[in-house]
Amino acid sequence: MALFEKLLPAFWHKERASGLYKQLFDYRRLWKEAALISVVIVFLPLGLLTAYEYKVTRATFESEALARSTRFVAKTRRAESFLLSKKRFALEFIIHDNTYEQLLQPGRIAALLDSLNRGLGLFADLGVIDAHGEQLAYAGSFHLEHADYSDQTWFKEIQNRGIFISEVFMGLRNQPHIIIAVKKNLEDGSFYVLRTAVSIERLTEILSHEQTGEVGDAFLINHEGVLQTPSRYFGDILTKVPLAVPDFSDHTEGFQLDGVRPDLLPNNNGGRPLPAELLGATLVVSYAYVENSPFILMLVSPKSELMAQWNQTKIKIMIFLSCTVAVMLLVLLCVVTYLINAIYIADQKRVMTLHEIEYSEKMASIGRLAAGIAHEINNPLAIINEKAGLIQDLFMIKEQYKQDAKLLGLIASIVSSVERCSVITRRLLSFARQNDATTTRVNLHKIITEVLSFLGKEPEYRSITICIDIEEGVSDIVTDKGKLQQVLLNIIKNGFAAVEDGGHLWIKARMLEGAVEVTIQDDGCGIPQEDLVKIFEPFFTTKGGRGGTGLGLSITYGLISELGGAIRVASEKEKGTSFIITLPLKMATTKE
Repeated sequence: MALFEKLLPAFWHKERASGLYKQLFDYRRLWKEAALISVVIVFLPLGLLTAYEYKVTRATFESEALARSTRFVAKTRRAESFLLSKKRFALEFIIHDNTYEQLLQPGRIAALLDSLNRGLGLFADLGVIDAHGEQLAYAGSFHLEHADYSDQTWFKEIQNRGIFISEVFMGLRNQPHIIIAVKKNLEDGSFYVLRTAVSIERLTEILSHEQTGEVGDAFLINHEGVLQTPSRYFGDILTKVPLAVPDFSDHTEGFQLDGVRPDLLPNNNGGRPLPAELLGATLVVSYAYVENSPFILMLVSPKSELMAQWNQTKIKIMIFLSCTVAVMLLVLLCVVTYLINAIYIADQKRVMTLHEIEYSEKMASIGRLAAGIAHEINNPLAIINEKAGLIQDLFMIKEQYKQDAKLLGLIASIVSSVERCSVITRRLLSFARQNDATTTRVNLHKIITEVLSFLGKEPEYRSITICIDIEEGVSDIVTDKGKLQQVLLNIIKNGFAAVEDGGHLWIKARMLEGAVEVTIQDDGCGIPQEDLVKIFEPFFTTKGGRGGTGLGLSITYGLISELGGAIRVASEKEKGTSFIITLPLKMATTKE
C-alpha cells in the first residue's frame, strides 16, 4: 500500500478547491475525463499491431525450432561420447589393474567380461591380442580364439596409438560392431592389446526415434558420410547418405536444406517408404562431431514438423493481444497523468509567482519603513554626535579636564556609540534601496561581511564558527547588489538553521573563466538524496512545522537566474551541505 501511495502523482493528494471556479482545479476530475476520452480511441491502431506481432512471433518460432534441434544434438553428442568414454576407461582400468600373465590365465577374461556386462552392459566380447595380431585369450559368443587380426585396419592403427575406437564395420564376425582397443607396452619391447567389440544397440538406443519427433531422423555417420547407425530416411548401416559431410566444428551447428529428391535416396530404405513430409520440404539439419571418436551425429527434421506448435499459437496470440492492450492502457494512463500533473505544476508555479509578488511588496514596504526609521534616527544622532564633539573639544581646552582620562573616555564612548548607530542606519538605508533594479560594482568580501552583520549576534550566541576564504585575485563583479544580498542572506540563514550549536560555516570564493564561484558550506544535518532534486521547487520544505514556507530556496533560484548565474547543491546526510553559486563578472543586462 505504501508503494502504491508513492506511485500516485502529486495532484492526487491535492485537496479539492472551493469557490466559483473550483471545477478548474479539481485535478482528479480532469484526470478521469481525459483518461476516459483517450481510452475510447486507443484501440484504432490495434489491427496493424496484431499483424506485425503475428509476423514477429512466427519468426521467433522458426528460430526456436532450430535451437531445439541444436540442443537435442548437443545433448545426444554428450551421451554418445560418455558411452564410448566409459567403455574405453573400463578397458584402461583392466589393462593397468592386471598383468599380461593374469589376463592369459584360463577363465580370467571370461570373468572380466561378465563383470563388465553386469556393470556397464553391451560388451559383445573381450580378447587379448599379442604383438603379432594373434588373439591369445578370448571370451564371448563368437568363436574367435586364436583369430588373426594382423591384417585388420584397426590392428594396424592401434600400433601407432595407445587407444583406438573404430568405425562400424562387419569384421570377422560378419556383424556390424565397433572395436575399442587399448595397447600396453611390455618390458621386453613388445606389446599386447586388450580389445572389445561393442554392439551398436546402445548407440542406436540413444538415437531413438521417440526422442526426435514423429518424422525426425537422428543418425551417426563417419567422416566419409557412411551411416554408422540405421537411418529412417537414408537407409541402413554402412549406406552412404545423400547429404554432404558437414565441415568440422567444435560445437553444435545447424543449417537449412532444400527438400531431398527421392531419386537421390539409396534403394535400401529399411523397408520404410519415404515420408511425404520430405517431398519438396525444407529440412533443418543439426550436427556435431562426437569427441574422441570417428562419428558425426546428425539430426534431420522437416521444418514443418518443428513448426507444428505454430498451429497452437492462436491462443497465445490472443493472450499476447490482451497483454498489449493492457500495456497500451497503462501507457495511456501514464501520459494522461503526466499532462494533468503538468497542469498542476503550472498552477503551482502561478501561485508561487503571486507569492513572490506578495513577498516583493512586503520587502518594499519593509524597505520604506527601514528608510523612514533610519532618517528619523539619523537626525538626533547627528545632534548628539555634534554636541559630544563640542564637549570633547571644550574639555581639551581646559587643563583641568584635559588630564581627566575617565571623563574623556566617557565622551569618546558616546562618540563611538553614535558612530555605531550611524553604521546601522546606513545599512538600513542600503537595505531599503535594494528594491531598485540597478547594477553596481560589488566587492564579494564586503557584501558577505554586510550580510553576516544583518544576522546580528546569532553566530556568537550559538558558537558557530564562520570561515571566510576569498582567494587572491577574485575581482569585483558588476551585478544587482540587492538581489545578491538577498541570495546570500537566504542561503546563510539556511546554513545556520541546519547546524547545531558549535557548528561551522565556510564561505569561499574563487575565480573561474569569466565568472566567480561562491561556495557556502556547512557541517549540519544534510539533505536526503531523494530530496535534493526537489529543494528548489516552490513550497517544498524540510522544516515541517518549524516555520518553513518552502519559498526561500525557490526565490533564491529565481534571483540567481535573474543575475545570469547558476546554483547547484551537494549534500550528504549527517555530514553537511554545500551550495555552489556561479556568477558572471558582469550581468548581461547591466545599465551604465
